[in-house]
Amino acid sequence: MKHTALRTAAVAALAFGAGLAVSHLPQPARAASPPLQAAVIDVAAITPADLPPPAPATPNNRSKLVAAADGATVQVQMGTVPKHFHADANEIQVVVSGSGTEWLGDKQVPLKAGTVLIIPAGTAHGGTIDPNLKIVAIKTPPQAGTDFHPVP
Repeated sequence: MKHTALRTAAVAALAFGAGLAVSHLPQPARAASPPLQAAVIDVAAITPADLPPPAPATPNNRSKLVAAADGATVQVQMGTVPKHFHADANEIQVVVSGSGTEWLGDKQVPLKAGTVLIIPAGTAHGGTIDPNLKIVAIKTPPQAGTDFHPVP
């Protein structure tokens, strides 16, 4: 029994030492976002014509990045997006105008102006049905371009 306790203590000390050593290794360099600039954005006045053309993965949705910081991005989005998830980014959606429904996990939820959705990384979401739905989407950490995973 004494040997088991000594062995457990030795393994714990070794694991602690390894963790301490790894925590002091240099971290990979990430490109820093430029400093935020003060701005006023009238989201209510934004129309589809003010947004860039849709991306191939979301042909019925227009999206424009309006702010980026090291820990988050803010976008204005209009339209319909297929059901999907982001493996590495949390998302907060604030509905500005329009109405419809959206998948949130395994259930559909109603959307209307003022609705806020909290979408943890890995949670399926999307499928809004109003092409005029306008959302402000905050993603943290910023979503990588490859972090869009369609869900059937």
